[in-house]
Amino acid sequence: MSVSTAAAARTVCAQLPVLGGDVTVPLVTGGEVTYAALDYAASAPALQRVWDDVAAYAPYYGSVHRGAGYLSQLSTDLFENARTTVAEFLDCRPDDQLVFTRSTTDSLNLLARALPAGCQVFVFETEHHASLLPWQDARVTYLDAPRTPRQAVETLERALADREPYGPALVCVTGASNVTGELWPVRELAAAAHAHGARIVLDAAQLAPHHPVSVQELDVDWVAFSGHKLYAPFGSGVLAGRADWLVAADPYLAGGGASRKVTRREDGGVDVEWHESAARHEAGSPNVIGAYSIASACKALTEAGFDSLVAREEYLIAKVRAGLAAVPQVKVLSLFGDDAPRVGVISFVVEGWNSSHFAAALSAEYGIGVRDGLFCAHPLVRTLLGGDPQTQGECGAPEAAPGEKSLNAIRVSFGAGTPDEHVERFVNAVRELVSEGARWQYRTEDGRCVPAV
Repeated sequence: MSVSTAAAARTVCAQLPVLGGDVTVPLVTGGEVTYAALDYAASAPALQRVWDDVAAYAPYYGSVHRGAGYLSQLSTDLFENARTTVAEFLDCRPDDQLVFTRSTTDSLNLLARALPAGCQVFVFETEHHASLLPWQDARVTYLDAPRTPRQAVETLERALADREPYGPALVCVTGASNVTGELWPVRELAAAAHAHGARIVLDAAQLAPHHPVSVQELDVDWVAFSGHKLYAPFGSGVLAGRADWLVAADPYLAGGGASRKVTRREDGGVDVEWHESAARHEAGSPNVIGAYSIASACKALTEAGFDSLVAREEYLIAKVRAGLAAVPQVKVLSLFGDDAPRVGVISFVVEGWNSSHFAAALSAEYGIGVRDGLFCAHPLVRTLLGGDPQTQGECGAPEAAPGEKSLNAIRVSFGAGTPDEHVERFVNAVRELVSEGARWQYRTEDGRCVPAV
């Protein structure tokens, strides 16, 4: 990105206001500093707009679909309007269903429960565990990590062409990697899936906060994402897409809300007629505030304009990548190469450093929060680090003392609420730690490096 383009990106769209922007944290070396939250890929901070909207609604909270009172009716309207807002944000088809869930993981497990009998699932080893693991009750074909977008499409085409017997099939693919940030060729993968009679679900957890997601333009059958990565707290997620498999499946949870009519039989049993709408898979009292917060975030991002948001994020990405490239001891992890389009998620390793030690020093000495480990994408990280993707590992950092080599990495991630100063501090901190070393002593505690006291 040129200097003029970078300046334009900052002018057109400054970072969006988020909660926690003025939080200070203590440093082991003395004093305090404003916290640099650079772990957006795990959970993004809540937009101030979202928090304000939720605070304004909170006094009027009531149980949805359950009462004739004013607050219940108000909450019901708000909940269903939130469903409409999110469907518009995703550019869903008119007959698609949108189900509110707890998270991306919950969404994909719901879809896994709705697969027709004999369905075969195709998933790349590069997926986050949320989209790698829910298909245990189906016939699953795990595909090796591709090294180019074209290879990804060709790998899928070969696998689909070879499937026997011919029957229902589902492809699950990420939109943007939670490890490398690289964008996947979703539209091309969807075309390949449909050409071979398969359907496709998009894990948009890392894509939706950074780029517009259109179900119709990408031609995917379902899309799943989480509110807590979209600047919306309160533990809510979304599964949106074709209704037929969802309507044909037993409810994800059995209970009130999912049932339309329940009657006793003469033999003492119970007959149930289930809803055919999204309510079929939303049993129990739904997370109204969580759904409302997602809708609020969707409105905020749409009003800010994704063109401006993407331009500014590309400026930040270029700034971080240039800073890391200037440190020879740093190796950035990538599947598709340096020129691949990506979102603000970058993973790397540092020669001579245990990743847990490096992340601990960034936090304790510079007030910078990043992530280290395998990022709940064990096969992918091990493949990128030259290890065996079949080796078992833990989501946290392995038990390695400071300075010892470990098969894990460091991830820095950012987005619409990240100030320039945070990425500048991060780049400077990486350079100082590599050239001068840590200024504090660290020890291993429960498998993690922590400051010695």
